[in-house]
Amino acid sequence: MTIGSFIIKNALRNKRRATLSILSVAVSLFLLVLLLVALREITLPVEGAGAELRVAVRNKISIANLLPAKQLPIIEKIPGIEAVTPFTWFGGKYKGEQGMTFAQFAIDPKKLPGVFTELKMPPDSYAAFEGERDACIIGKITADKYKMKVGDKISLESTVYPVTMEFKIVGIYAGTPDDRNMLFRQDYLDESSGLQGQVGMWWLKVKSAQEMPKVISAIDKTFENTSAEVRAESERAFQLSFISMWGNIKLLVMLICSAVIFTLLLVSASTMSMAIRERFRELAILKALGFRRRELFAFILAESFGLAAAGALIGVGGAYVLFTYGDVGKMTNGIFPSFEVTSRIVGVGALVAAVLGIVASIMPSIAVAKMSVTEGLKTLD
Repeated sequence: MTIGSFIIKNALRNKRRATLSILSVAVSLFLLVLLLVALREITLPVEGAGAELRVAVRNKISIANLLPAKQLPIIEKIPGIEAVTPFTWFGGKYKGEQGMTFAQFAIDPKKLPGVFTELKMPPDSYAAFEGERDACIIGKITADKYKMKVGDKISLESTVYPVTMEFKIVGIYAGTPDDRNMLFRQDYLDESSGLQGQVGMWWLKVKSAQEMPKVISAIDKTFENTSAEVRAESERAFQLSFISMWGNIKLLVMLICSAVIFTLLLVSASTMSMAIRERFRELAILKALGFRRRELFAFILAESFGLAAAGALIGVGGAYVLFTYGDVGKMTNGIFPSFEVTSRIVGVGALVAAVLGIVASIMPSIAVAKMSVTEGLKTLD
């Protein structure tokens, strides 16, 4: 019998306990990877090809406060701006659903190609969007989820405006980081709600990255000390500020991850201590045969590390395969279009497993080190 087969035989002596230990590590590391990936998707949203040149302009007091539509010609005169469109949240519920699984925004259809350059759609859909009053376009993810197609008519009951609106789908777009939203005409919203002269936000495209700071500063100063002061920020900064309104999500997720790791550590250390305690007599015999402490430490460490590595392979590897090749949009009910398990997250999972294997072997190793041959032989007599 080789040393390797000896270690494997000891690790699998109690197959039920070994299996449960591996599965506990696998499930815990799968949950850890899931939390880390979700945190990454929330705090580091994917940027589109033109996101670095887009600016979001909202009410300085709150994103819920509307802005006067008369700001548009003033913003368009600011040097460095290529295109501007209103961007008004509608908050509609589809088919009586309790929550909103896709967002709807009212915009200027003529400015759509200039502001959202990465959005891809057939030319006739652009023409129909500009020409038909009740026209709307739907992201491919939402269209696939609800089996929508061009020509379909849908009804949305707004949770923001006292109105239920009918729309005709004239196009299905793709190519954006989040192909779930619905876009429709701002003038149609004005007519239907009777609240002309107000928009939710302004979304604009600047001509170059070098002009971005100047444009943002100019917009803020232009409406400073007015009845509708604004806050202009890059699309990236707006996404992060919007996420921060939910609270300290990062702290919450990290606390949950810490609890998972700490609980897993206690379970693994307890399992290893039980396994080694059952073999005190054998370890005492190995001592009597001339095996030194460091060699016994190596046996215990290898067994602990092997169980943790097997759990990591199943848990982290399973998460990578599932999130990389599975339909994340369907699994999360459209909340997340995709999950990217980065090499860094895989590395974190592997590191946790390695530390787990090492720490779980410390207490059993100390117990074996203190044990004399005589005491060991008496322990399990």
